[in-house]
Amino acid sequence: MSLVRLDKFLADMQIGTRSEVKKKIHSGSVKVDGYVVKKPEMKVDIIKNRITVEEIPITYCEKEYYMLNKPQGVVSATIDSNYQTVVDLIKDRRRKDLFPVGRLDIDTEGLILITNDGKLCHNLLSPDKHVAKRYYAIVKGVVNEEDVKVFANGMDIGINGQNEPVKPAQLTILPVIDKEELLNGFQENIGEEFSQVELTIYEGKFHQVKRMFDKVRKPVIYLKRISMGPLALDEKLAVGEYRMLTEEEIHILKEYK
Repeated sequence: MSLVRLDKFLADMQIGTRSEVKKKIHSGSVKVDGYVVKKPEMKVDIIKNRITVEEIPITYCEKEYYMLNKPQGVVSATIDSNYQTVVDLIKDRRRKDLFPVGRLDIDTEGLILITNDGKLCHNLLSPDKHVAKRYYAIVKGVVNEEDVKVFANGMDIGINGQNEPVKPAQLTILPVIDKEELLNGFQENIGEEFSQVELTIYEGKFHQVKRMFDKVRKPVIYLKRISMGPLALDEKLAVGEYRMLTEEEIHILKEYK
C-alpha cells in the first residue's frame, strides 16, 4: 500500500473535513505509532502505522457493506438537493464513496445495499445476471390466478404505444388476516377490496413493479423490497435502521452467480 498524507487518510475515514482534520492534527490530538504528529502533510503507511485520534485507533477500511431498511421519503442516491438520501442515513460510515446498489422509488420501503464495492454492484445489477428481487405489496383489487399466469408469462409495460416487455415474474397471493391492522396508517381510501402479494422479478426497469400491476388494473398502494439475490432484509431492522453486513453475507454476495 502506498503512503498517503495523514490529513487525507483521516478525512477519508470520516474523522472530519480536511480543514477539521488539520485542526485536530495541529492541536496534538493525533498520534502515529504513539507519537504526537502535528504535520498534516506527513506520509503514513495506513496498514503498518498505528494511527489514533484522541487515543481512539483509526484503522483503514477499504470496503464497507451496509443493509438498510429504506423508509419512504428518502431517495436512492448519494446526493440530492431536495431530499434526504439513503447514504445520509448511514451515520457511522467510514468511507465517503458509498453508494446504493440499484434504486428504490421514493415511496418504496425495504432492502437496499449501501457499499463502495463497484465490482459487487455491477454483478448484482448487470442485466445478464438476472438477479432475483422479491417484493411485498398491497394492491387495490383482488389478485387472482389469472393475474398469476399473466405475470408468469411476461408482459409489456410500455406506455403511449411504446413496447417495453419484461421477463416472466413469480406472483404469490398472500392471505389477508387482519384488514384493519394491515391498512392502519394508509391515508388513501382503497375501498373494500385489496390484496397482499409477493412478487419476484429479475430486472430493474423504472417503476417496474407498479407498472406491472397497473397493467392488470390493480395499482400498488404499498411496496417493500424484502430480498435481493441471496440477501434477505433482516426482520430485526425497523424502517430507517441499518447494520453492517456479516462476513458470511459478504461472502455469499460475492460468490453469487
